[in-house]
Amino acid sequence: MVKPVIVVHGGAWGIPDDQVEDNISGVEAAVKQGWSILQDGGSALDAVVAAVNSMEDNPVFDAGIGSVLTEDGTVEMDALIMDGSSLEAGAVAGLRDVRYPIRLARLVMEQTPHVLMIGEGANRLATEFNVERITQDQLVTDTARKELEEWLKDKRFGETFGHDTVGAVALDSQGNLAAATSTGGVTGKKVGRVGDVPIVGSGGYADNKVGAVSSTGDGEAILKVNLAKRVLSYLDAGLDIQEAAEKALDYMHVRVKGNGGVIAIDTQGNIAHAFTTKRMVWASIKEDKLESGINPT
Repeated sequence: MVKPVIVVHGGAWGIPDDQVEDNISGVEAAVKQGWSILQDGGSALDAVVAAVNSMEDNPVFDAGIGSVLTEDGTVEMDALIMDGSSLEAGAVAGLRDVRYPIRLARLVMEQTPHVLMIGEGANRLATEFNVERITQDQLVTDTARKELEEWLKDKRFGETFGHDTVGAVALDSQGNLAAATSTGGVTGKKVGRVGDVPIVGSGGYADNKVGAVSSTGDGEAILKVNLAKRVLSYLDAGLDIQEAAEKALDYMHVRVKGNGGVIAIDTQGNIAHAFTTKRMVWASIKEDKLESGINPT
């Protein structure tokens, strides 16, 4: 039997001082949700879904309730889940009224022959499987509205800002790894913009032979370097998990001038959390020990 481990993040960005406490308590609540499943012998897949659901329900984070707004003032959400035992994956993009995007991503993985479903097709699937829906008004917070107002007042072509992604990676007692990532995107994005989150190898990756990663940060930069898979490539080449995470982020910063963060677990249960943004909020539980952080070490 393997000792289970779980790590979660609530996004890598310039988290304001007045939001630090809520961010930390939010990721700690999420990691405890996932850990409760792993403690009882549950699967890594179930654990990462539970952890991400907790953050999708928490308006502090940019996923599910609390998602930021497009330039049209609408919500469009993306999510990805991956099973390290089989390399099966499921992803959704452009969701407007699904309460828990990560659950629909899992249904794509387990109930269809596809990997990525978008827009109308994803919505039809949500209806087919009776996935819980929620109105745009219920998804949108006052904070998201204010951020869009600020962006519209001072927008410059091509620039977006706002919170970022949430994610989780876990290793269960059977030695299986899983990764899950969910997001509402960035404030002011164009309608139809899809970032890194639902793209396998960018927003996340899990492989029982190497490790599991969830990414966060500059979505376009993450896409260009396949950040999650790059972390695992460095790990597979012989670096330890923390070194692999830091090297991948350094490569992204140098090569495409992008910033972000990752959480990761290797096959032995060693964990990493690294970021090149001002802050990234994260939490982990290993051997019953809860740890969390938000500032660079």
